[in-house]
Amino acid sequence: MEHPDLADLVSEGLDKRLERGEARPIAVALSGGGDSLALLLTAKAWADRAGRRLVAMTVDHRLQAASAGWAAWCAERAGRLGVEHRTLIWEGERLATPAAARTARHRLIADAARAAGARVVVFGHTADDGFEAVAMREAGTRIGVPRPWSPSPVWPEGRDLFIARPLLPARRAQIRKWLADRSETWVEDPANADPAHPRARARAALAGGEREGGLTEIEAPNAAPVFGPAGDLRIPLEPGAPLGEAIACASGAERPPRRVAVTQLAERLARGATAATLGGARIAREGDWLHVSREAGDRRGRACAPLALPLGEAVVWDGRFEATAHAPGLILAPAAQLAAPSLEGHPQVSLRNLVPGRMAAACGLIECEAKIGLLG
Repeated sequence: MEHPDLADLVSEGLDKRLERGEARPIAVALSGGGDSLALLLTAKAWADRAGRRLVAMTVDHRLQAASAGWAAWCAERAGRLGVEHRTLIWEGERLATPAAARTARHRLIADAARAAGARVVVFGHTADDGFEAVAMREAGTRIGVPRPWSPSPVWPEGRDLFIARPLLPARRAQIRKWLADRSETWVEDPANADPAHPRARARAALAGGEREGGLTEIEAPNAAPVFGPAGDLRIPLEPGAPLGEAIACASGAERPPRRVAVTQLAERLARGATAATLGGARIAREGDWLHVSREAGDRRGRACAPLALPLGEAVVWDGRFEATAHAPGLILAPAAQLAAPSLEGHPQVSLRNLVPGRMAAACGLIECEAKIGLLG
């Protein structure tokens, strides 16, 4: 069912999640496509009434010859609205897959949003994007289904950063009509029609058909997690417990293990297994609870490596702790036989446990901008 007006839809969505009169800016992902343009126009109208500042961010993956021109178009259009604009250019190796491009885009935007002081990035995803994501998952593509409000999908760049999608109830055709009625033009990316891309194939398969299904939110667990001082946590042993999320948080990994591995582990623990390891975490059964902690013996890659702390700059150690040194020459390292941090060299350092905030976000316990950063 179409909403009578996109401006009302966006206003309703942003009022539900964001604060009015807050000094922090709101980041807006602007690709130049119709959905992101409609988002920028409607978000600007809301921001003017709410006393908020927007910062539009355009990612140039350098995957197409026209991408620099698209970014310049975005900068010009944002400028005419009086919105600050930043072009974020991917400087790494050429991105080989759409999944790699999505991850790179989120990392660039997360870093830029944090640098700007924003805690929320607004994306222009629509109901059609949700339908396409479901179709892609059914076809075997590992992709998340967009939600109206969710934590950034990249870690640790996305810590304390949330994504709002106020256009998610709207259909793409409705948005195009809304723009056309206002004589707006936008960028058309030819990749959207290229059958080499999974999303383009899903879009073609779904074209013209009606779809059912409402928006879904992250479901909070029945019992809140209990957090320990060393980046560990406890969750109840029950069906639907957020075990994958707990493993990612306690191990500091970029993402949870694959769902099938988590399901198999949960079944073993429910049948009576007392302990296991997965994804860099140790999971021990303690009565009706699971204690999830860093696997102390995991020495693969980044695991618990000593980290020299730059003076006055917040850095993340092992994906679990944010440290800021207030004196030179400090090193952060795991304590003997433990995966908890200790200091070598000097005690003058601020250390923040990132696990409580990350787990709360993954469990849907942070419902709005005002609650971001209250844990940890």
